[in-house]
Amino acid sequence: MVLAIYMSCGVPTPAHHKKAAPAFVSRPNILWLVAEDLSPVIPPFGDSTITTPALSRLAAEGVRYTHVFSPSGVCAPSRAALAMGMYPAHIGAQHMRTGFWASGRPTVAQMEAQRVAFPPDLPYYEAMPPAIARMHSEYLRQGGYYCSNRFKQDYQFVAPVTAWDDCSPTAHWRGRATGQPFFSIFNFEVTHESQIWARAKDSLWIDSTSQVPIPPYLPTAPIAMQDVRRMYSNIKIMDDQVGKILHDLETDGLLANTIVFWFADHGGPLPRQKRLCYDSGLRAPLIIRYPDQWRAGTIDSQLISFVDFLPTLISMAGLSPTTLTDGRNFNGKNQSLLKRKYIHGGSDRMDEKYDMTRAVRDQRYKYLRNFDTTKPYYLPVRYREQMPTMQELLRLNIQGLLNPIQAQWFRSTKAKEELFDTYTDPYELNNLASYTKYQSTLIELRNECDRWMADIEDKGRIDEKVYVKSIWNGDHQPITKEPEVIHQANRVTIHSPTAGASIGYKIIRGSLEPTAWAIYQGPIDVPNDYKLKIIAHRIGFLPSRILEYNFN
Repeated sequence: MVLAIYMSCGVPTPAHHKKAAPAFVSRPNILWLVAEDLSPVIPPFGDSTITTPALSRLAAEGVRYTHVFSPSGVCAPSRAALAMGMYPAHIGAQHMRTGFWASGRPTVAQMEAQRVAFPPDLPYYEAMPPAIARMHSEYLRQGGYYCSNRFKQDYQFVAPVTAWDDCSPTAHWRGRATGQPFFSIFNFEVTHESQIWARAKDSLWIDSTSQVPIPPYLPTAPIAMQDVRRMYSNIKIMDDQVGKILHDLETDGLLANTIVFWFADHGGPLPRQKRLCYDSGLRAPLIIRYPDQWRAGTIDSQLISFVDFLPTLISMAGLSPTTLTDGRNFNGKNQSLLKRKYIHGGSDRMDEKYDMTRAVRDQRYKYLRNFDTTKPYYLPVRYREQMPTMQELLRLNIQGLLNPIQAQWFRSTKAKEELFDTYTDPYELNNLASYTKYQSTLIELRNECDRWMADIEDKGRIDEKVYVKSIWNGDHQPITKEPEVIHQANRVTIHSPTAGASIGYKIIRGSLEPTAWAIYQGPIDVPNDYKLKIIAHRIGFLPSRILEYNFN
């Protein structure tokens, strides 16, 4: 019970160390199990509403990280941060969305079918990180890892062909060469917000009459209670799916040499959670099981941001660190000596609705800056309004039947600044910004917000259409230039005239074409009677056309 109080109120818990540092094996496998739209409402984090055998086992054998935060309360910006190790507003990925890139590059017709959830006068575009930036998986592929992703991407850009060995509905570490280390991601979409209404008529995994906990900002009406039951039932389904992947890992004899991450891509799916900068939107559960069960069963309360995952991944793999990241290594070979003092986050356009908020948090206090105080806190996002609880909130608000806490979200204007004590006010309901007692904290976090926004050259300050023109240098998305190829005999050297472009190639014999594109890292030899395919792609650009060369 003490644990539940620690978890819900945000008070840091003591971390008991069995060893000073994890005994990392050489080139460990790394497995990411990624749930969607989920706050820490599971038993390992103090919520006993349901049982989660798979996650509870992971927690017993691993470390629970209680202060982990996405830089955004919605998936696409969050996944951009995970993939690139950079804040969404640093790379132009802060809006939800830049386009509909969840599973690759859709057709024009597919894109236009989504136009209702996109500003009508804005072109679809891709976020554009700095030229030399690479995705997490490409760094690991360059280091010899087999990288697979099942299946969702949603990075605010289309991943280059060099990103994955396999990105498909059936992707699995089992596609690798014998003995090759792997980095594999499995995405579990069953806990996504949409699955609350899409599965409304499905059978529940919990008692249909059970009293489930309702946050104070939501109504306790039967319809809301049923949505929350559906949320917990979906968590049960996800836990079962996680258990099957862990079973595969054990069956293959790989558990002892694999670092297992389980986490959610941001906070919860319910109204006043997803899309917002409160902890209910940004705070995500994280469990890591280390190969030697280092610190098994313990809790770590250090502040961790999603931008820390990429440098930590590289560190855990024992690869050379990259300096092009906004994050810090919280574990591994090159672990940072300094821990985070602050977490940073933001909220920008959601579908077709514009707004802008920035957040800074230390271990205890949360600071929010609202950039358009004339807008209400609640924005009518049509996608969210499919949820019955959201519909009930709107109905009760119109009828004036919400209590003062529930009505807060529907205030017609916003405070310029907000300050919350997350220890005493975990739901962030009581704004302390005007209290004399908290002025020093307010000023500290305000200054940190200024510093951070300047440091990342926050793209949220720029009109979105102006930003698109700046990265396109006009009205059309730039195209990666065709790679330049020099071949002497059977030795091939490749160069891309587009700065920062990744180059992929395939060596083909007859009709035997590899499914994955290899990453060009230096001159390659192509045997006689083989064919070479080459493509170049800088993130944010369209890829070059594919070049083909025959060697006779």
